[in-house]
Amino acid sequence: MKESNYKISYTYPGGYDALNSEYGSVFTGYRIPHSTMGLSLDPRTANFLKDFSDKLASGQKSIEVSAVMPEVFDTVPKQQLKEIHQLSKLVGVDVSMHGPLIEASGLSKEGFTEANRESAERQMLQAVERSYDLNPDGNIPVTFHSSAMLPATEYVKTDKGEETVRLFAIEKESGQIVPVKKEERYYPEVENGQVIKHVHTPEEQIDIINNTKWSDSFTELILPLDRTDVMIRETAPIAEKVQEKIVKGLELTEPEVEIFQRYRDAHTQLEDMQKHLSSLFHKAYTYGDEEIKNKLNKIAEEFDNKVYIRDENTNKKLGINPDARVFSGALKNLRNELSQHDYKPELYQDLNKYSMDKSGQTFGNVAFESFKKFKENAPIISIENPPAGMNAFSRGEDLKELVIKSRTQFIERAIQPTEKGGLGMSKSNAEKAAEKSIGVTWDVGHINQLKKFGFTDKDLVKESKTVAPYLKHVHLSDNFGMENTELPMGMGNVPLKGMMDALGKKGEEAKKIVEAGNWWQHFRTSPMQFSYESMGSPIYAMQMAPYWNQSPGLEANYFSGYGATLPQINYETFGAGFSQLPAELGGSRQSAGGSRMSGRGME
Repeated sequence: MKESNYKISYTYPGGYDALNSEYGSVFTGYRIPHSTMGLSLDPRTANFLKDFSDKLASGQKSIEVSAVMPEVFDTVPKQQLKEIHQLSKLVGVDVSMHGPLIEASGLSKEGFTEANRESAERQMLQAVERSYDLNPDGNIPVTFHSSAMLPATEYVKTDKGEETVRLFAIEKESGQIVPVKKEERYYPEVENGQVIKHVHTPEEQIDIINNTKWSDSFTELILPLDRTDVMIRETAPIAEKVQEKIVKGLELTEPEVEIFQRYRDAHTQLEDMQKHLSSLFHKAYTYGDEEIKNKLNKIAEEFDNKVYIRDENTNKKLGINPDARVFSGALKNLRNELSQHDYKPELYQDLNKYSMDKSGQTFGNVAFESFKKFKENAPIISIENPPAGMNAFSRGEDLKELVIKSRTQFIERAIQPTEKGGLGMSKSNAEKAAEKSIGVTWDVGHINQLKKFGFTDKDLVKESKTVAPYLKHVHLSDNFGMENTELPMGMGNVPLKGMMDALGKKGEEAKKIVEAGNWWQHFRTSPMQFSYESMGSPIYAMQMAPYWNQSPGLEANYFSGYGATLPQINYETFGAGFSQLPAELGGSRQSAGGSRMSGRGME
């Protein structure tokens, strides 16, 4: 007979397991007190008050109002938020808020516009002002995603390191977005008898696009301008004489009329070319730095002096120099100057770099206006990383840069005098207020989705360490790194212990909100018991053993391996006290006659 490898522990864990503080298949190894954990409301319902009351019934100490859907949030009456505040004060519950999903940069389906950015800013500010009703006495954290529409840069992690395989660029003038990929190109160059292959990164591709677009703009002018210049040189001497005859009122011959008309047509063509070159000058000046602008000022002054005639007394412009030869020479000189790569504007820019400035402006303004209105009790603007691979600004460095830019925007406005809309604060006080008002909500499930690009647990811990100094709030959800699913912690492969250790003291102190939408959807039970088990939360308020992760094994103490030491029949017969004992033993139950409890010997 084949020897079995069966072990009794497969079906019977034994009573000793409950004494192990690390017990439990879902325990993450990181212990979180019940008081710092909370649960999110259902974002699909506008009946916040009912959902809030239902969540209180499970004994929550922290609850996050979820307003991620703007159309649902706008359906919530303002009275409900005030009633939630009263209820939270009554039962001693901390309240936070997840704001609507709004694209802070101003991107829409039609592209970028400043009007869209300002609209997003107003919408976010209104959400912050409404959140104040949930907790007027403190700094309620209000979470906004760092981006809601911006497409994500695509990365891949290999043994050689991290590589960007695709990003998006924005054409600044139109606001349109184009994808840019890594490309392999072959050039007429040979090495060891083989044509050389050049690999261009997406960043290099953007530079190539800018160079090509700028060069093409001038290529279009080379032939037309040269042809017009030839026409002018051929017709100018005769045209000048014809002009004199016209002034004297003399009659022109047919050839003279024809030549003069060609001369005037050439002048008109030069005016059209001037418009084209003026457009290129505008781009170079608009997107150039201060050094470029200084050089362009000199070029513009030289061009102006050659092309325009002015009133000697008033210096007022009277029009373009009628001498087409002077006009043509000035245009050729302007074309040659602008075509130099020194003046090439960055018409196409990495979308992340461009929108980072726009988003930082929005978040900084929202935080400033909130602080200006509510002072020390202003809500905290906490910027969350969206699911990695889904939207931009999902990495630790992204959030760090965005927080710094947002705080800088806050500080610049706060130090302005009150008559200019600022608060007249000193820079040091403004910096303290900015640090308090703007920070990070770190979603451990969202960053875990970097795994689909080859990133490891070690990489995720590093990402967490990057945001640790800016942390205000934590969202807890588990997944397997491939899809944006939300399970209770311990049911996926999020390396929570390493990430929370990297977040340090701020991670310990921050409120940690369980987001388990997919668990609710499919299993229709509260995720909190499993969350307490995975977090190893203390069962009692003393913050000591036993822990929730030990709870599955607690029952084993009553079944020690020798049968039930406290069988149910004991309780059914005698109850939990002494009242069901016979009178002879101090209880109230009638004696049993000839039984062994009757006081006389058995027959």
